[in-house]
Amino acid sequence: MKVVVTEYNDTWNHMFSEEAQKIKGIFGDELVDIHHIGSTSVPGLKAKPIIDIMPVVKDIEKVDAFDEQMTGLGYECMGEFGIKGRRYFRKGGDNRTHQIHVFQVDNKEAIERHLAVRDFLRTHVEAAKQYGNLKEMLAKHYPDDIEAYMDGKDAFVKELERTALYWFGNVNS
Repeated sequence: MKVVVTEYNDTWNHMFSEEAQKIKGIFGDELVDIHHIGSTSVPGLKAKPIIDIMPVVKDIEKVDAFDEQMTGLGYECMGEFGIKGRRYFRKGGDNRTHQIHVFQVDNKEAIERHLAVRDFLRTHVEAAKQYGNLKEMLAKHYPDDIEAYMDGKDAFVKELERTALYWFGNVNS
């Protein structure tokens, strides 16, 4: 997979909304909420142009029954894909356009981690700028090595998550 980081694009929010409507149609009453997460959800943040979507459902086990319909939308159904309690779907193959990370409503830790990072970056412009610059630099250094790109972000992301969760807990208490 080619690693490409671009300037923020205003169409990303529209792309999320369009896909969220399709997911709502499939998940129906099982869906509790649906969030635009990841870098494309943060205005002004440089990002890989892949829309990350986080549906929150009543029962994670019931999501497997939607695999055929998700495949019909062009998604590859990946199961937990390394994260217990998640269902992961990706669309676009090597030119990925969307990723879906489904969590059960009581998986507060996973849900809050994603929302905390998103909301922190939306309100802390300097942190978002640092993160975007790091991603841009790594993409230039490792355009054909997604693993090296991810490894290069790892320490920054772990610190960002820690800081964001602390901030999120204080804002929402």
